[in-house]
Amino acid sequence: MTLIVISLLVLNLTLTTYLVYRSGIIRLVTQGNKPVFLDTSVLIDGRIEALARTGFLRGTYFIPRSVIAELQYMADSADGEKRTRARHGLDVAVRLQSGMIPVKLFQDVRVPKHGVDNQLLELAQKYGGAICTIDYNLNKVAQVESIPVLNINELAKVLRVTYLPGEDIELTVKQKGNEPNQGVAYLDDGTMVVIEQAGTEIGKNLKVEVIRYLQTDAGRMIFARKRKIANTSSKSNTAKMTATAKKIRSPRKPSAKSSSRNNQGSKEDELVRLANK
Repeated sequence: MTLIVISLLVLNLTLTTYLVYRSGIIRLVTQGNKPVFLDTSVLIDGRIEALARTGFLRGTYFIPRSVIAELQYMADSADGEKRTRARHGLDVAVRLQSGMIPVKLFQDVRVPKHGVDNQLLELAQKYGGAICTIDYNLNKVAQVESIPVLNINELAKVLRVTYLPGEDIELTVKQKGNEPNQGVAYLDDGTMVVIEQAGTEIGKNLKVEVIRYLQTDAGRMIFARKRKIANTSSKSNTAKMTATAKKIRSPRKPSAKSSSRNNQGSKEDELVRLANK
């Protein structure tokens, strides 16, 4: 009898919790605030935490329980790298709930029947919300199903500094390019810069001029050439050395004063010789 009572209490508590969360989401939708569901990839990535600190994020964000379960499963993996990334994602989830932005844990099914990605899509469709992800495939599927997506990678692309043809950049050449005369450098955001006539400048810091800017779905690429800088210091040093060499080679002419002194000295010597006679 006691066991039955306990089971009923647990069931009642579970249903109450579910209804509270569900009513909370319904209230958000009716108020015009669309819920945003965070996926596993965006928590592992972690940039959403820095973005939350800026105050640009608005609305209420939900972390489905199925996403936490997936991170927990990955954190118990034998793969060390996967385990580290999953634990980082769990830490980010904890810090996000500390008040930087309104983040709540959403009590959905712990183990979705059709996978976590499909579960996120179903939640977004059911509650008229959006998903926040950096997963390329999930992003494409959401677009096909007309589900709004907040993609931090897309935001990062938009916020990158744009370099126009003719602008100068100072870069360190890291490696050779596909062509023998090409060198490759990288901007702080990871953008590749292909530099003409820099294949022999590996490890050197160069001032380059932007020639062309190329934007693709995979990212962006900049083409540049070395900026020619006149070495005025070396020219001036060469001129000084040449002038010094000419002075050394040319015989020194006796001055008028020294010649007159020599004449005076010779006359005095002649008088001394005559006196001695």
